[in-house]
Amino acid sequence: MLKYLFGQLVPHVSGFNLFTYITVRSAAAAVTALALSIVFGPLFIKKLAQLKVGQRIRKDEAPDLHKLHKRKEGTPTMGGLLIIFSTLAATLLWADLSNRLLWTAVAAMVWMGTLGFVDDYIKLARQRSMGLRATWKLLFQILFGLLLGCYLYCFPVSDEIGAKVDVLFLKNVWLNLGWVYIPFVIVTIVGASNAVNLTDGLDGLAVGSVTMAALAYTAVAYIVGRADWTSYLLIWHVPLAWELTVFGAALLGAGLGFLWFNAHPAEVFMGDTGSLALGGALATVAILVKQEMLLIIVGGLFVIEALSVILQVASFKLWGKRVFLMSPLHHHFELKGWSETKVTVRFWIIAAIFAMMSVSALKVR
Repeated sequence: MLKYLFGQLVPHVSGFNLFTYITVRSAAAAVTALALSIVFGPLFIKKLAQLKVGQRIRKDEAPDLHKLHKRKEGTPTMGGLLIIFSTLAATLLWADLSNRLLWTAVAAMVWMGTLGFVDDYIKLARQRSMGLRATWKLLFQILFGLLLGCYLYCFPVSDEIGAKVDVLFLKNVWLNLGWVYIPFVIVTIVGASNAVNLTDGLDGLAVGSVTMAALAYTAVAYIVGRADWTSYLLIWHVPLAWELTVFGAALLGAGLGFLWFNAHPAEVFMGDTGSLALGGALATVAILVKQEMLLIIVGGLFVIEALSVILQVASFKLWGKRVFLMSPLHHHFELKGWSETKVTVRFWIIAAIFAMMSVSALKVR
């Protein structure tokens, strides 16, 4: 919106040309989202408390863990609405609204955020820790992945790229998936959104880790939008993906703003509203910038958390034994005696390492 306004003013005041640059608009989007989160955060949290939108802690599993988390009972949840609001507001202000890939990323966040909101609402309405049935939640995740996959298969980000997927670490090697690209997109969306959801178990853990991943993909979106850089790095040039830099920066700013209130001891939780929205948005950006496989590295922490759950379930069903004291992995370390803050900060460090590795991986060919 403001890009168009400043563009109209440039002939009259040349200094406004500065605000048409993608780097300036991205920085402005990050600051705007951060400011909106911090300014409206207290009012938002107060309203949630008045509505008695409080967290419920499951008591049927791991009594020791329940003791550790007992203080969280009643803490306002659905805080993901603040992240979505701040991200969308900053994006609409600073991005080029004629960009179709931008609207695709926005649609992903809204769709997955709505799904998470319904899940959180059912938990509150029925006064139970379990919300929407897992089957229904998975169904709507698959439905979005199906719609996105079909859309990108029929209208690819580039005619040259089509349904191809870049293979990490190999020069000029890609997989032309054809119609299989559609289920590939579904798996990416479902996997990423659920992995972030599983990671959201400690104060600040998920949102802090997502902001690092968002920073990485913001940098990737900028890189793939520049023909000179992509030519040097031997990766695909996706001109339309350049505008996703603004969206990624807004997501980063909103995440940091939410972390201001979600840091230990948390004043608000994002709930499934936030975790599904963030996971879905991150996966969609990865798909749109044509660096889908890079998501395995960017979201390395989320992959580890998801694998810990899969291993735990598989081991218990096959051999009747548990690999970890509890899954996801962050709860295992809590039960080992690590403080919540220590687990969170150490997992942040791991997330930061993965984010740095991912950007470096673009050069390794």
